[in-house]
Amino acid sequence: MISFFSRGVGALLRGIWRAWLLIVPLVLALSLVRLGQLAYFWPTGFNVPASDVAMMAFQGLRFDLKVSAIAGVLLLLVLPWVSGRVNVRIGATVVFLYVMLSLVNLHYFGFYKTPIDSLVFGLMEDDTSAVLHTIWHDFPVIFTLLLGLALSAATVALQHLLLKRLNPDTILQTRHVALKLSCVVIAFFALIFAGKGTLREMALQRQHITVTTSQFLNDMVPNGVIALKYAWDSRGLSQNLQNPLAGLRTMGFDSPMAAAEVLGLPHHNEAEVKAALSAHAALPAGTPKKNLVFFLMESWSAEPMLYQGPKFDVLGRLAPTLDTACHFSNFDSAHGGTHPSLEAILFSTPITPLTLGDVGRKPIPWAIAQVARQAGYKTLFVSSVRSGWRDLNRVLKVQGFDEVVDANTLKEAYPDAELGLWGVWDTYVFKYLSKRLAAQPVDKPIFVFVLTSTNHPPYDLPRDYQRVPRDMSLWRGETSSEFLQMNLDSYHYAADLLGGFVQDVQKGPQKDRTIIAATGDHNVRSFGVYAEPQRRYLVRQVPFVIWGAGASCGPQRALPASHRDMFSTLFPLAGIDGQYINAGRDLLRSNVSPDDPVNAPRAMFFTGEARNDQGIWQLGNKSSFVCSSAQKPAANCQFNALDDQQERARFGLLDWNVRVSLKKQSAIAPQSLER
Repeated sequence: MISFFSRGVGALLRGIWRAWLLIVPLVLALSLVRLGQLAYFWPTGFNVPASDVAMMAFQGLRFDLKVSAIAGVLLLLVLPWVSGRVNVRIGATVVFLYVMLSLVNLHYFGFYKTPIDSLVFGLMEDDTSAVLHTIWHDFPVIFTLLLGLALSAATVALQHLLLKRLNPDTILQTRHVALKLSCVVIAFFALIFAGKGTLREMALQRQHITVTTSQFLNDMVPNGVIALKYAWDSRGLSQNLQNPLAGLRTMGFDSPMAAAEVLGLPHHNEAEVKAALSAHAALPAGTPKKNLVFFLMESWSAEPMLYQGPKFDVLGRLAPTLDTACHFSNFDSAHGGTHPSLEAILFSTPITPLTLGDVGRKPIPWAIAQVARQAGYKTLFVSSVRSGWRDLNRVLKVQGFDEVVDANTLKEAYPDAELGLWGVWDTYVFKYLSKRLAAQPVDKPIFVFVLTSTNHPPYDLPRDYQRVPRDMSLWRGETSSEFLQMNLDSYHYAADLLGGFVQDVQKGPQKDRTIIAATGDHNVRSFGVYAEPQRRYLVRQVPFVIWGAGASCGPQRALPASHRDMFSTLFPLAGIDGQYINAGRDLLRSNVSPDDPVNAPRAMFFTGEARNDQGIWQLGNKSSFVCSSAQKPAANCQFNALDDQQERARFGLLDWNVRVSLKKQSAIAPQSLER
């Protein structure tokens, strides 16, 4: 038995040893392809600091190690048990596949100016023979194959040399079983962590490709394997938009006309319905165009604001600004995640992810930034995160933003900024905004969309941040999370920065021509699960606050509302007109009829939930209704079938608008290598 166990342990160690002796030369080969790609495509006159190039090369090396180690882990199913000759053949196959994918990525970058993305799957979706003919005609296919074979042969030769010099079978013969077992454990976990790409932080992901302010260098980071993997992910995440009625039918409607009729909208034909979705009352003549600065604050929940006070300060400098603001205190997010909420706000879409694939590379006409730019605004996206996250660096520029300022840009502008897990501290976002807004010409209004990130696990804060003592007995929410107090500190940090920015603007020359608005992307998970019915209404709640000279807040501040209502409110206030979608209602209107289905005081969560002043429910599911309200629920609290029907109609029409519009757009501009 001991002998059998010893042989088994020895075989495992031999397999892990072989895996590592494959990984080392494979990483070198992939890095060599990257350096060749960098040299081959280096633009004439292009100058960047050597430190940026080194950072790119190092990050690329980490991704090379990641994909190579993953291959090594998978090969552990066979490597311990095969002969040396078979081991070399397996290694040669893996090496050739990896090297060729990176060479394909090189040519793909040369054609599309981007690493492999979801468009690569056009090989199967288009006229395959025509695409292959184009590839044969336009690319050095034979040379690339020969180069791939040469690099693979050199890599396999190095692997063979390492196997010969460090023969695992010879080494294992004289080792005790306990030592062998220890080596198995150590080498195996080393392999696992290599596949993760890091020891301390989260595993290497798509956002980690963005390491400099140079898009060119960032594009050099991914090898062919990881680029293809992310392309596959994007393809899977992108929705099939070929059936425009899919969402409507899920909501119980056979046509957009049927849904429009429920909402009292024009509904004679599809064109009339579509026009009604973007029809707005004309702005008064002479309405000035004001700067609009909008903040999507990471994890900015509504609940802490309920307990704000001298002994429980979670707002800092933001607290005194609320006296002159329009604070909508019964307000829900569109989604429970940052990117889905971002898409819902920018594109009025319940379909998400929408822009990770091909859709994100074509302008969406009703995108918020597109509307602002067409209205004469300079459009700017500013964030403390790396814009490579969810491909934002590419998507946002296509969707109407003139500039994208991210963690790398801020690091370049402020060399003392530390790059953390998610990016730089939010402090630098507000520094940049203050400087940028002060320099904006009076005759050119600006629209700024800001995404913060510091108020996010692991709730790290700058070293110089002074934590505020709080009487935790004043916290009336749930206390089960061990991160509650850390989260409240990071919440205070972000809110205080926002308050400082608002105060500076209100005291400065831009005061009368600037609207500032802020909301949270979603509730904070550490604040509780909200299982109790009386607290259930808080589960999606985030603040929505507007600061602006002359803003009349009206009677809707305590009524249910949500993300879908924000730009229907902000654009008229800022003097922006255009073809944006009437996703919600204008929260500053004072003459709203309770019988108007389009302007009814309800909130919608874009996963298919709605909330009125009595409770919350899943659309179309009467049994899901829970009585829960910021006010004491009425004695006759119950499911309202009419509310449900109208909210299903609104949800279905928003879904239909995206599908029918983008399906037509795809038909006009088909994916192809010949585009």
